[in-house]
Amino acid sequence: MSTYLPSLASLRAFEATARHLSVTKAAQELNVTPGAVSLQVRELEQALAVTLFERRPRQLALTEDGSTYFATLRRAFRMMREATEELTARKRAPVLTVSCTPTFAAQWLVPRIGAFELQVPGIDVRISTTNRLTDFNSDGVDIAIRHGLGRYDGLVSERLIDDDPVPVLHPALRARNPLDMPGDLAAHVLLHDVHRQDWRLWLDAAGADGVDAGRGPVFVNSNGAIEAAKAGDGVALVRLSLVTRELAEGVLEAPFPEGVMTGLAYHLVYPPAALDRPPVTAFRAWIIEQARAEQGVGNAVTKRPPRPALKAVR
Repeated sequence: MSTYLPSLASLRAFEATARHLSVTKAAQELNVTPGAVSLQVRELEQALAVTLFERRPRQLALTEDGSTYFATLRRAFRMMREATEELTARKRAPVLTVSCTPTFAAQWLVPRIGAFELQVPGIDVRISTTNRLTDFNSDGVDIAIRHGLGRYDGLVSERLIDDDPVPVLHPALRARNPLDMPGDLAAHVLLHDVHRQDWRLWLDAAGADGVDAGRGPVFVNSNGAIEAAKAGDGVALVRLSLVTRELAEGVLEAPFPEGVMTGLAYHLVYPPAALDRPPVTAFRAWIIEQARAEQGVGNAVTKRPPRPALKAVR
């Protein structure tokens, strides 16, 4: 069952008249004649079977019903004006679409993107999260962040963040159950993401004998494993770049910060012509600066020597 809704023209006429308490001023605002405003208001009163104004000589006053109705309509019109302004502003702003994996977005990019928007205002940043490869022509993506060896035919690939997997756990769990040697992991719950083989590779490289790499819960992505580690549910093997903040704040600890050198890293990937657009150029400069700063923090937290400077590769 639908509820009757008066015409927008009559509602606008009433809202403007109630705001100014003047038919003449309302008519000037709406760019119509005072007679048209008066007619719209009277038709609204008739439709609602309610008196909205007390009409006195040379003065208008809202009735109790009119005052209540005006308060609600004023909020509604303000919300419509704000929504319209937001929409038109977004249409005017240049759009920058960044593609990355859901985990990288949640753990690294989203917590920092506000700094970019403050530094370079006026850009409508849109983050597209996916685990699949990006087709820049069909997906409408300007620039992507991908994890791998950085080999992408026909695209520019810049090494962004070195990314060794390291075991991490909550300090309270380590205090209860020591983890000083890789072999001590045999007494801990191992937390996995979908890349379950990562633990096996790490344990083999670390020379940890007697640890069952296949046991422990599996999470859909690294976010789940990280959150479980923060809750003290076990030890997660995660990319160091995703937990830099947690390590700096002491929420997590990395008992073996040297990691396993895999050659894998996060890369900034884009078509050569992408830098013809100023928003892409600005984002590239910002994220490389952020990555260098974060790499320095990560090295300091984990007591590792700094890596070589970033360089672009084709």
